[in-house]
Amino acid sequence: MSIFQFIRSKRFFKQLAMAVLGTLVFVFVLKWWFGVTTNHDQKIQVPDFQKVTLTEVVKKLKELDLRFEVIDSASYNPDYPNKSVIEQSPEAGEFVKEKRKIYLTLNPSKYRDVVLPDLNGRTKRQAMTHFRSIGFKIGTFSYVKDIGKDVIRGMKHKGKKIHPGEKLPKNSTIDLILGDGKQ
Repeated sequence: MSIFQFIRSKRFFKQLAMAVLGTLVFVFVLKWWFGVTTNHDQKIQVPDFQKVTLTEVVKKLKELDLRFEVIDSASYNPDYPNKSVIEQSPEAGEFVKEKRKIYLTLNPSKYRDVVLPDLNGRTKRQAMTHFRSIGFKIGTFSYVKDIGKDVIRGMKHKGKKIHPGEKLPKNSTIDLILGDGKQ
């Protein structure tokens, strides 16, 4: 029997029909099975956790059958309470399925500590620029007898003398002790 005779035979058409029917049945069973196992119609709306503390987040997520993971602590933001949520992913209002992980970024409890640089002998302008660039605020200026006018001769924080290498929280106010330019 040649190939052309086989293609025109009843046996070929029966086998072809069984293959197409089997494929269709397989596809519909697979689609039904995916719909059942993946909870396709289920939707849980993600709440807004902005400025909410972690203990409240845990309670709410348990009620909704969702999980969470803290991925980072951002830079301290004084507008948010300590240990509260600054960012979340997925965003508030999006729909997810049960047991989905919500990724949270928390606000630290304080500014991070920054090491004080050694700026003795630098000018007032250089020191002010450097301190602002690393996150400090400049407070008052006091002067001591020194030949260098407006040259850094020391630093204070809350009235206490501080030294290079010490750590202070970012956003602290530093008072500068400067030379008066007189001998």
